[in-house]
Amino acid sequence: MNSQTESAIATPSFASALRFWFVLGCISFGGPAGQIAVMHSELVDKRRWVDETSFMRALNFCMLLPGPEAMQLAAWLGWRLHGMRGGLVAGALFVLPAAVLLALLSWLYLRFGESPVAVGIVFALQAAVLGIIAHAARKIGGRVLKTPFALVLALAALLLIAFTPLPFPLLILGAALAGLAAHRWRPGWLAPPARHGAPAAASESMPPPADRRAGFARMARVATALLLAWWLPLLALAAWPGVDSTAFAMGLFFSKAALVTFGGAYAVLPYVAEQAVQSHGWLDAGQMMAGLGLAETTPGPLVLVLEFVGFVGGWQHPDLATPLASALLCTAVTLWATFLPSFLFVLTFAPWIDRIGETGAIAAALSAVTAAVVGVIAHLALWFGGALLTGQEIPAVVFALVIAVVVYVGLTRWHWPVAGIVVGAGVLGAVAQNVLVIG
Repeated sequence: MNSQTESAIATPSFASALRFWFVLGCISFGGPAGQIAVMHSELVDKRRWVDETSFMRALNFCMLLPGPEAMQLAAWLGWRLHGMRGGLVAGALFVLPAAVLLALLSWLYLRFGESPVAVGIVFALQAAVLGIIAHAARKIGGRVLKTPFALVLALAALLLIAFTPLPFPLLILGAALAGLAAHRWRPGWLAPPARHGAPAAASESMPPPADRRAGFARMARVATALLLAWWLPLLALAAWPGVDSTAFAMGLFFSKAALVTFGGAYAVLPYVAEQAVQSHGWLDAGQMMAGLGLAETTPGPLVLVLEFVGFVGGWQHPDLATPLASALLCTAVTLWATFLPSFLFVLTFAPWIDRIGETGAIAAALSAVTAAVVGVIAHLALWFGGALLTGQEIPAVVFALVIAVVVYVGLTRWHWPVAGIVVGAGVLGAVAQNVLVIG
């Protein structure tokens, strides 16, 4: 590392970093792209706490993992600055402010969601979400479906998830194996995974502090500690409130879901919806869509929609004396099972990022999985559309389709902010409820 780069990089105090991570957790709207852009602008360009090469390699590595890449990147940056405590604090504060807000919104939804005005607002939010999902499918598809093989993977994923009982984890595994096979025998069949910029020269990369260098003993200690932290509280639910409880079932289910969230929240939602709505009956399809609309209004990773599933499921299938107490317990269980695996992946492998992030076989598997995810998101749009429009009268159907199309065009052509879309749709829904019959 040259002297200019060395003098430019400054390690902040833990208190300064703590303040930054808290503020970031409160303002991290705009999805992963916006969250990553804010971290890059603040930490690389303005504050000079991290160098460009280290930031980009960590981002590329986090894109290979299941789970929210922006939250995982924050955890790695915190680790880079202050070791384990920094990583734990950065990742936790990236999620907690939004989690508290979404818990409040979930309570308000369940407490007042049956009023006519609330019904209209939720219906319009669901229509806006349909447009948002369609835009996500187009955006991701345009980035990754650049070869015939990628198109085949997307179409196969759409057909398999729509017409067969193939579990979502097996779909992800099959796509990854297809990517590895293509890397081995037909490397031109897959385009390389999208990068959020080009890293700087390797000589500018900031080496980690000596007490955070890679080592197998250190990896084993961290992995063991985080595995115990992940599973011991969840297994304790088998003793209280019991193996037949909603909370214990959610702990097992969301732990499994956390391992297959490649491609972001939109990719895993069909799997979660199928299991939570149809298999477990924790909530219905309309509530699932309402939860996604509420999650769009909060900062933090969109996968927080799973918290809504936990809150509503606990409320409607209580284990404890009151629905609210059970909802809060299931919310805590859902958050723990969803995000602890991200800490496990990132903090265990943090010192090895420079070696893993550029592995060609892993990048090929990621490309194939991302291509399949496009098909999964397309199926999600069809599923949500069917759930939204089925049983509605024609004026309500037209109203919902107009909102979805306008949202799609606004996002595609004018890059409307999602927060503004949600507010606008809610206002339209409140007004329209007076003239439409929304079932």
